[in-house]
Amino acid sequence: MKVTDVKTFIVDCFRTNWVFVKVYTDDGINGVGEGTLEYKEKALAGAVEHIKSYLLGKDPRQIEKHWHSIYRDAYWRGGAVLMSALSAVETALWDILGKSLGVPVYQLLGGKANEDCRIYVNGWFSGAKTPAQFGEKAAEAVKRGVTALKWDPFGKNYMQISNKELDTALECIAAVREAVGRDTDLLIEAHGRFDVPTGIKIAREVAQFKPMFLEEPVPPGNLEALKAVRDKSPVPIAAGERLYTRFDYKGLFSMRAADYVQPDVSHAGGIMELKKIAAAAEADYIPFAPHNPSGPVANAATLQLAACCPNFCILEIMYSDVSYRKYVTDERLDYKDGRIKIGDRPGLGIELNEEECLKHPYSEHNLRHYTGALTDIRPAETEFYF
Repeated sequence: MKVTDVKTFIVDCFRTNWVFVKVYTDDGINGVGEGTLEYKEKALAGAVEHIKSYLLGKDPRQIEKHWHSIYRDAYWRGGAVLMSALSAVETALWDILGKSLGVPVYQLLGGKANEDCRIYVNGWFSGAKTPAQFGEKAAEAVKRGVTALKWDPFGKNYMQISNKELDTALECIAAVREAVGRDTDLLIEAHGRFDVPTGIKIAREVAQFKPMFLEEPVPPGNLEALKAVRDKSPVPIAAGERLYTRFDYKGLFSMRAADYVQPDVSHAGGIMELKKIAAAAEADYIPFAPHNPSGPVANAATLQLAACCPNFCILEIMYSDVSYRKYVTDERLDYKDGRIKIGDRPGLGIELNEEECLKHPYSEHNLRHYTGALTDIRPAETEFYF
């Protein structure tokens, strides 16, 4: 079996663009991966072209060999663009291997440790502006069986937050807690945008609501700063979506800088790299809670890891999406009471509809975090897909 082509499909999905990669072989078995990299999609597509030059004519089943060759020969190792491209291609190779053997990818990684996985939803708050609106939308989500909710209540603040604006954020969290009760987990997102004293202050203030964790209180790239917050935080700290490979994670583990780790299969190196990161976390008794706010192929890949990682804890998933998500792939999710059952289709268990992808071409989007439009992440017409 030899690789004959590698194609990238950039698909507008309102908040960003999904970036899918498809690897073709002379045996007619094709694999899909996803490297959705918000606001840098064209750069990612260019990086995939470089990887394509290496991969053409090679056996796609030699995944570990290819990963190391691509990573080594890039010379400028790591970073969001290269690692997202490598992640997407590596995931597609696992899809090919699973399909060629007629088994799900998780079966190639030790089999099922978990029959299903718990999820927390992101994006449930779309359009909410006031604490009351957040509370109403949270109550609606719980009625659909959701047991854990994540959101960023901190407006457009950066580095510091005034007492007045922090009080507004706390009112928002209070409204959600009151609406959903004590049995629903709240996960508070900070998007890596505060300095150390502000991160500590926020952690101490949100503790009254007993969140499952506070995510990314400080910007990535300084594990000492993250540890400084964790050391003084009364709530667990989650981080890692913007760390790439096990090499980046080595420092986080040695410093005990986070209580939950959140590598992203679309960015941290792909399926095997996340398996290795999860295993390292397991040795330190750190729960594995993958970051996963992207598209259907990344979701399918992360579910493979949820199946085979013993320390898997909870999976992020978007609450709703553009109405045509159901046509872009043949995604099938078996959801009930806040959990998704792990499927048994070969490979990743998902196929890409190329014609549908081409109907929704690239559209430029910009970061909303500091514009006051953080909650405007879904169009007026959205659909639940699970």
